[in-house]
Amino acid sequence: MAGDGTTDGQEPLVRVMRDGAVATVVLDRAEGMNALTTAAKEQLLAALTGVAADDAVRCVVLTGTGRAFCVGQDLREHAEVLAAGDVDALWRTVPEHYNPLALTLATMPKPVVAAVNGVAAGAGASLAMACDLRLVARGAGFNLAFTAIGLSADTGSTFWLQRLVGAGRALDLLLRPRTVRAQEALEIGLATEVVADEELPERAAAVAAGLAEGPTLAYAAVRRAVLFSATHDLPASLEHEAGLMASTGSTRDHADAVRSFLAKEKPVFHAR
Repeated sequence: MAGDGTTDGQEPLVRVMRDGAVATVVLDRAEGMNALTTAAKEQLLAALTGVAADDAVRCVVLTGTGRAFCVGQDLREHAEVLAAGDVDALWRTVPEHYNPLALTLATMPKPVVAAVNGVAAGAGASLAMACDLRLVARGAGFNLAFTAIGLSADTGSTFWLQRLVGAGRALDLLLRPRTVRAQEALEIGLATEVVADEELPERAAAVAAGLAEGPTLAYAAVRRAVLFSATHDLPASLEHEAGLMASTGSTRDHADAVRSFLAKEKPVFHAR
């Protein structure tokens, strides 16, 4: 089943494909290396919001078409707005588009897998980092290109990058942007797994299918706990964990899984 995140009259720049409990959100602007125009950002946010709210979707894959995953902001559109002198309009896109995109990816109550099919640059790299797992094609790479055009960083890149690769390396990659190829990304913790280019779609589908069969409510709680603990001290994190333990411990999935464990059977999770 396929759909898109378009609104009436817009060219479809984002597609949503469904296979069972897995929804794959595809940036589909290959000729522009999946650069994010205003329309693309709006469609992507609509698509992600839709799959996040759909209880039938238990895992989400984010990927691109062509030779790029996403190269971030469309600089042609950006230059046009810059030339028009409407500075307020130029930077409204951060709170109106980029911040909600990062938050939606990071907080939806189900796992999110980035299938990085090509270069992920600027906000494109940030979107991949906001996902739980990054399966990276061997020919792909990451570039935190913000300072190369005289800008700071957005879309959560300063939050995620230092947690993945350490503060010192994060500063190096942000201050001296370069393309981090797939193998290096794996070695420094930016990639979860490196896959042959031609095998990426199949591998991403397999990983997502496995997650979609898992304990979705527990996954959602773990995502919340990790995000909470990133910005809170140990006592607060322990208290937060305790609340989530009580919540997941009262689910049917937990009770059924315990019975299955004692019966030496594989548990079946229903997200309830």
